[in-house]
Amino acid sequence: MDTTAQPRTELDLELVTTAYLSDQLPAIDAPQIALAGRSNVGKSTLVNCLAGRKALAKISATPGKTRSLNFYQSHAAGYCLVDLPGYGYARCSMEERAKWGKLIEAYLRKTDRLRAVAALVDCRLPPQRLDVELVDWLRSRRIPLILVLTKSDKCSQRDRESRKKEWRDLAHPAFPPVLFSGKTGLGREALCRILAEAAFNPGETPPVP
Repeated sequence: MDTTAQPRTELDLELVTTAYLSDQLPAIDAPQIALAGRSNVGKSTLVNCLAGRKALAKISATPGKTRSLNFYQSHAAGYCLVDLPGYGYARCSMEERAKWGKLIEAYLRKTDRLRAVAALVDCRLPPQRLDVELVDWLRSRRIPLILVLTKSDKCSQRDRESRKKEWRDLAHPAFPPVLFSGKTGLGREALCRILAEAAFNPGETPPVP
């Protein structure tokens, strides 16, 4: 049986570099998927869950601690996850938030290896303005979008399905919204499959480790 097409549910991620300024953006010759979302949506928890490690990405009780682009390489899966600074954190200065915004936009505009953006949204909340603006911005630039509904373990089954329905019309046709919980592992296998599908073009297969 050909196992190269089977999605990995543990990505064996490692932090390969960090960029605080646009001129520090690395030239990584691998497909890249960016992780975007509000400061407290659980991006670091998602990275740790996918990596199968508890402390690869630092989790802070204070939102807004990620102030750089963090590049996590999965040599086994053959692509790179790029954790973007969280948005919507009011305690940071306008100048600081503007700097993050320029860094994120520089990355999204200049990186020719970007394959998709995984937009993380809180499953407990109806679509929020900043999240919808991010989705609209990505769609206007034809950047493939993967919607990940985090903290799904804290919602009832009825609320989960309701939230998926609310986001479905904004999702990419090829990638339906994914219910995810870094705490329980809910949706981990489905998300890994979608990430692999997004990272590689049709007919292109991940490298064999």
